[in-house]
Amino acid sequence: MRAGRLGSGHPILFSLVAAVAALALHSAHAADPAQKVARIAFINPYSPATAAPGSLEFWARLQELGWVQGKNLIVETRSAEGRIDRLPALMTDVVAKKVDVIVTRGTPAAIAAKNATTEIPIVVASMGDPVGTGLVATLARPGGNLTGLSLQGTLEFYGKYLELLQETVPRLSTIAVISNLDSSPYPRRVVKYLEALAQTRGVALRVMDVHEANALAGVFRQARHQAQAAIVLSDPFTITHQREITDLAAGNRLPTAYTLLSFTESGGLMAYSADPAILFRRAADYVDKILRGAKPADLPVEQATQFKLVVNLKTAKALGLTIPESRSYCAQTR
Repeated sequence: MRAGRLGSGHPILFSLVAAVAALALHSAHAADPAQKVARIAFINPYSPATAAPGSLEFWARLQELGWVQGKNLIVETRSAEGRIDRLPALMTDVVAKKVDVIVTRGTPAAIAAKNATTEIPIVVASMGDPVGTGLVATLARPGGNLTGLSLQGTLEFYGKYLELLQETVPRLSTIAVISNLDSSPYPRRVVKYLEALAQTRGVALRVMDVHEANALAGVFRQARHQAQAAIVLSDPFTITHQREITDLAAGNRLPTAYTLLSFTESGGLMAYSADPAILFRRAADYVDKILRGAKPADLPVEQATQFKLVVNLKTAKALGLTIPESRSYCAQTR
């Protein structure tokens, strides 16, 4: 077909151009945060005094993207106070508020959110193995109403803690793994993997389950007598009580590795993990996309690729441990 001459007197062309322009203008307004008021729920699995590590970056990033509390953003904030059993009720509460997005952190909270709603979008700032725990169908295509970021994509990640302790603690033969095994299905899978790996690395594991604050002192005394080092797995309970945990590790002179960086700020010996601030900023990007019309099922779960090893040299010195210079403060990429 021969192209027609373009001219101002062509009524069909003019109508088409006008329609396209109107559609573009409508789309721009639909995507403009200033044109709507969004309501999000932010569920902190920890105590009110223990902010979710990195969460300040989440709010800063949302503001950069045009979402401002008190202007076009209403926030429903809840705290489980480190009690996993409170998470289901909190999720049910915010679902009743008909929020646009639920934002939380950690596998236990992700499971509680997923069980509370199949319709409201859920963004998880960091979780364990989301496929293995049944939170998503696949990383590339989550397939439901939940997406976000995976802190440890596979169980093999946890082998790093055995490696680090073996490099750091002389004559290491037994490692205690301290965990709230009832926090979600994930810790038991981690422990099972570590037990198998420990056999190949020539060390024994002592698994110590704890989920009450008044039991922590006894657990660390037991660990001191049965092991030369420990690994503490993160969950709402251990994170809420991280100061007490790091104090007990120091008091019992037990070299301990943690799965969250903030434990070293409380005096913990070492931690190997992704930076929560980066994860929360990416979570804010996910919330922004969803508020602009994206579906969680179409937003791939991102896996952290940059990890930090942080060693508290003051704690290392107090324990009489020598940390190789290359291991003192470094970033690792999986």
